[in-house]
Amino acid sequence: MAGSNNMLIVFAGLPGVGKTTIARELSARIQATYIRVDTIEQTLVRSGVSIERYGSLGYEIGNQMASENLSLGHTVIADCVNPVRESRSGWRAVAVSSLVPILDVEVVCSDRTE
Repeated sequence: MAGSNNMLIVFAGLPGVGKTTIARELSARIQATYIRVDTIEQTLVRSGVSIERYGSLGYEIGNQMASENLSLGHTVIADCVNPVRESRSGWRAVAVSSLVPILDVEVVCSDRTE
């Protein structure tokens, strides 16, 4: 049931900073539902949807999946670049409508050379 002890945890950051590694490990440790927007977007492209056409569709699908899992009482971990205000507000809207707290985690690489 939404609002119990579950929450939405959103890992954001540029590609290659390690967010997927961290998000997957945390998901396994706390047995949370794991949603990776890159996987959704790659599936859309493989199915023939052009990158220009899908726009924010990957995030919209991820938001809906998160909402459904939160309503089942699951903690959800979202793994995404989360580059624009619209994507960030989408996750917040899911948390608000699901009556759960949201934790935004931005992963950065401190090594400028990397």
